[in-house]
Amino acid sequence: MSEVWQVHGLSLSYFTGKIEAYLRAKGVPYQLIEMTAADLRLCASATGVSWMPQIETPSGWLTDSPRIIEHLEHARPDPAITPADPAAAFIAGLIEDFGDEQLWRPALYYRWAHAPDRRLRGEQIARTMLSDLPLPLWVKSLIVIGRQKRVYLAGDGVTPANRQAVEAEYLSVLDALEPALASRDFVMGDRPTEADFGLFGGLFRHFAQDPTPGAIMASRAPAVLAWTQRLWALSPEKFQSAIQPSGAPAGLDGLARSIVERFLPMLKAHERAWNEERDEARFRQFDADFATSVSPYRVWRFQRMRLRFGALEESSKVIVTEWLADSDVRSLLDAPIERPAPASIPLPIRAGTGGRLDSRPRDRQWRRS
Repeated sequence: MSEVWQVHGLSLSYFTGKIEAYLRAKGVPYQLIEMTAADLRLCASATGVSWMPQIETPSGWLTDSPRIIEHLEHARPDPAITPADPAAAFIAGLIEDFGDEQLWRPALYYRWAHAPDRRLRGEQIARTMLSDLPLPLWVKSLIVIGRQKRVYLAGDGVTPANRQAVEAEYLSVLDALEPALASRDFVMGDRPTEADFGLFGGLFRHFAQDPTPGAIMASRAPAVLAWTQRLWALSPEKFQSAIQPSGAPAGLDGLARSIVERFLPMLKAHERAWNEERDEARFRQFDADFATSVSPYRVWRFQRMRLRFGALEESSKVIVTEWLADSDVRSLLDAPIERPAPASIPLPIRAGTGGRLDSRPRDRQWRRS
């Protein structure tokens, strides 16, 4: 490839980090364009959505991280990230969904609930996203911090009564991944998959790099910290000859429990509220109550997951459900779709042809940081 793609995002952004790591692993040359508010508006005028990151290529635009990866795995399959084995491919995508959606709340919580973290990142966003706002830096930093706390803490259902549950999610993921990554290079084996990149967004750009969760990771899960650095330094020649994972991954029982006990019920709560046309989704995690605005995007991710499960052969479905080790998970994944959620914009997006998507607050760009 000779063309250099333009990745519009932020160097502290959750999903920008995920896509940067993926492009580096695939050997796709790119340039990171640190987004300002003006650049965000320009990108949105081309694609129809105010998300981060947005990728400008010679042939069109790409956005929404799981669909960017899905698109590029078909368009540029070598070296492959998606496993050839259907059961392994489904599990890799399921873990990607978990990383994107279940780790979002604790990642944003640690960034904006702790003073050292919010001061550091508030000033950084003020210097980038708000660089064209004619106000003193300290004023812009206060604007950023106030808004992020309002959106990501209060707006995402975080309260004094459930904040320990938010922290417990982070610790449980570290404890689930540490033994596996101490014995192998990547989440599912000797070769990276969507599972790695889905977990990487939060674990690298937030947990590993923000002061408070970074100190926790360094002391509690050094193998996870080493994995974030290994994935960031990955290039095609380092893994293209490695054996692809097949079947269910060993040593990830704790992660499977997190998916079954908290992640899938959270998605189901959003879909139930969506089906009943309610504005609020309610669910419990670590014996704490949460209430958030219904997310059509999360409903779409849940329904996409079930459609993918339905397309598997029976033998692959058995492998997946046995890995998840829960008698009710099969009926949950096989459940029919009552009210389809709005799909994301098809990829690739051609400049000037963007459509619009029913959005949630998180879907309006720099909230995806």
